[in-house]
Amino acid sequence: MVELSRVTGWHKATFSSGNGGACIETGNTGSGVAVRYSKDPEGPKLAFTPQTWREFTRSIKTSK
Repeated sequence: MVELSRVTGWHKATFSSGNGGACIETGNTGSGVAVRYSKDPEGPKLAFTPQTWREFTRSIKTSK
């Protein structure tokens, strides 16, 4: 299990401007990537392994 309270370096998505601030942020878990909703930073978070994150982002890029 990934300890999400220790995530460092949260970064907003580059495509988040212009939508009223409703966006996601990603952070380094030390062993993968965490994702959270920027308007609720203490709310639910998702954790991805590096391989799963690559597959997820690749699928988004190819679905455009």
